Amino acid sequence: MMRRETRVAGHFGEFMQGRIGPDGPVALISIPCPVLTLRARLDPAADFAMDGQSSAIVSQQRAGDFLNSLGMALRGRVTLDPDMPVGGGAGASTAALVALARLAGWSGAPELLARACVESEGATDPLMFEASESLLWASRQGRILRELGSIPRLEVVGGFFGPEERTDADDTAFPDIEDLLDPWGAATRAQDALALAKLSAVAARRTLSLRGPAGDPTEALTEALSAAGFAIAHTGSARALLFLPGQVPNEAETALAQCGYRQTVRFSVGGGR
Repeated sequence: MMRRETRVAGHFGEFMQGRIGPDGPVALISIPCPVLTLRARLDPAADFAMDGQSSAIVSQQRAGDFLNSLGMALRGRVTLDPDMPVGGGAGASTAALVALARLAGWSGAPELLARACVESEGATDPLMFEASESLLWASRQGRILRELGSIPRLEVVGGFFGPEERTDADDTAFPDIEDLLDPWGAATRAQDALALAKLSAVAARRTLSLRGPAGDPTEALTEALSAAGFAIAHTGSARALLFLPGQVPNEAETALAQCGYRQTVRFSVGGGR
């Protein structure tokens, strides 16, 4: 049964993203973000149509083809209203596809929805899964490589810095992170939030050294605000400082804004939230 409205939460970059071995798939561990969402509305109309602003996120042709691949269709005019910038590394395009499926009445397995998203856009974030921070996700294949276990709670303060960049599914120029996975698993089993934050910073440094942008102040802010570590959107402009619970200084958002970060946010991840 079609729905009139739905809302899909985005993510805020990744704890890590890279190749699993020099010739392996691109994979990631996502940071789900409950405070940045994409809202979708279906208004009655004779035919399916996307409004002009929404078509900049997903074209009407691609939206129709995506729904058709799921054996579904919509009648009405769709409006998509994202909190996150397109190309910010917060999942706007995947959220749009998930929202379209939900408007059309999708209730199937998240694995099937992920596969359809990959067919549509060549890569997908794991927004259709609960607790996606516990998954090692092959974003170009739309499949779970490994279930990593629940992480302890971390508090996130972030914003968007530098240019937006939409994901190119053919882009595989990411550093190798295979050596970080066993330490991540050990830290998860030990519920060691500090170790996880530091591992995320290692992965972020590798990508920043390979892909930029130059002059990114995120690591310097991490030190200045005594954060446990930091994370980035490995494609896009999202930047996040990772804090142990109760250790976010009052001036954190102000400090980010003063360094040029846009649309600052604060939320928590892991620990049952």
